[in-house]
Amino acid sequence: MKNLPLLDIAIIVIYLVAMVGVGIYFSRKNKSSEQYTKASGAIPGWAIGLSLYATFLSSNTFIGVPGKAFGSNWNSFVFSLSMPFAAIVAYKLFIPFYRSVQEVSAYSHLEKRFGLWARTYAVLCFIFTQLARMGSIFFGIALSLQALTGYDMQSIMLVTGICIVIYTVLGGIEAVIWTEVIQAILLTFGALLILFTIIGKVPGGVSEIVQIGQDNGKFSLGSFSLDFTSATFWVILLYGFFINLNNFGIDQNYVQRYHAAATPQAAAKSLWICVLMYVPISLLFFVIGSCLFAYYHLHPELIEGVKLKAAAEGLPLRSTAAQIKLAAQNLKPSDYGDKVMPMFMVKEIPTGLVGLIISAIMSAAMSTISSGMNATATVFCIDIYKRYFKPNLGEKQFLKMLYIATAIFGIAGMGVGIMLIGTKSVLDIWWELSGIFSGGMLGLFLLGILSRQSRNLEAMIATTIGIVVILWMSLSDKIAATYPHLKSPFDSNMIIVIGTLSIFLTGVIITRIRGEKLESSI
Repeated sequence: MKNLPLLDIAIIVIYLVAMVGVGIYFSRKNKSSEQYTKASGAIPGWAIGLSLYATFLSSNTFIGVPGKAFGSNWNSFVFSLSMPFAAIVAYKLFIPFYRSVQEVSAYSHLEKRFGLWARTYAVLCFIFTQLARMGSIFFGIALSLQALTGYDMQSIMLVTGICIVIYTVLGGIEAVIWTEVIQAILLTFGALLILFTIIGKVPGGVSEIVQIGQDNGKFSLGSFSLDFTSATFWVILLYGFFINLNNFGIDQNYVQRYHAAATPQAAAKSLWICVLMYVPISLLFFVIGSCLFAYYHLHPELIEGVKLKAAAEGLPLRSTAAQIKLAAQNLKPSDYGDKVMPMFMVKEIPTGLVGLIISAIMSAAMSTISSGMNATATVFCIDIYKRYFKPNLGEKQFLKMLYIATAIFGIAGMGVGIMLIGTKSVLDIWWELSGIFSGGMLGLFLLGILSRQSRNLEAMIATTIGIVVILWMSLSDKIAATYPHLKSPFDSNMIIVIGTLSIFLTGVIITRIRGEKLESSI
């Protein structure tokens, strides 16, 4: 690696070899699809909880969250505050449901409830969501490691991706869970190490950081006004509740873990371990972002290189040095926030510790990508391949298809990551994409579980209306260029909120209207 001492390189190589070794170790146990997809329901709740926590704490958190805090404030932390509310609903509603139906796929029951179209629609939404998530995480890790190693982002994605594909394909869900336990510990240690390093370099320590943060509005959770046209406290709280409900309630990554738990009580325990770990640690990353802002506020000359690099990326390739310098002067902290933490690590972290922190960042990325690969391959093989093409697929052939699909989706995630090169904020792009793909899926699930009288026709009409609403809100800026009066007045974070409610409430209303008509005709 171009910019790293030998000791740091050795630490990173040892970490990667260890992860691959875990996959090889568990590959010996994968003799059936049940073992590959849910570890035969034999994983302890605490391990699944750490696994869920590691899945949540991706490289988007490691790089994107400090970048957001550096560039703006703590508004995005409201997302984490919504988690306990979503967890309560999942604990009461979803975990008992999935443990009772005993189906590996989270989406199989939708066919029984509404028909094949509902199952296929939810699966496609999930697959697109996971590809967007894996791609944004590949992009996030490449962005940070590029600054640390000097290699181009495509090469970093390729090397990291190959390691992830090997241990995930070989080891199945059990390898995913146990590697994530290791990764959860490593990434938490890495975050604490970065925090204490920054605090130690700020003259005046914590008190100075707090003063600078207060003077620049860095600790604000956003406006508390009931305004849904911008990212206010309430908008992010609603967004976070619906996204977290989607994660805990219908995301195959989480549903598969519930099945891997030994008992329903262990599944519930894993959910609360995840919440109790993630909320304070996510706050830690916002603190890191605020500390970075204070440090570079006191040493503005140290950040000029980052500003010049960000300015150059936004200009044509033939731009002169003078043009780049002028553009850099006009940049806001939000324009280069994602690049600050990698630069701090390059310049300020001692030899040896850099290798540990890089391994922590890789852990954050690899944990989320590996679980996404396994979950996406599982639903594709069960809900698409086996359902449409090979309904009588034998056990050995099904296991082989799981191996192939896992590898294919890992490679596809890398492709999406390469496509995202050049985006300004990895956290913003992921939030927008997840809101688009998740809204319709969650609304359909809630309609199926909470409105027992709703049938195929009501669900189909409601989903169609919900998709139109989601497309309108997602494409609002493009539509407004021709038809200004059709522009959505809502913040983009409201897509999943309004999309979900559109489907659920429309379905309930149509069901009630049809019920009243049937009663009046009798």
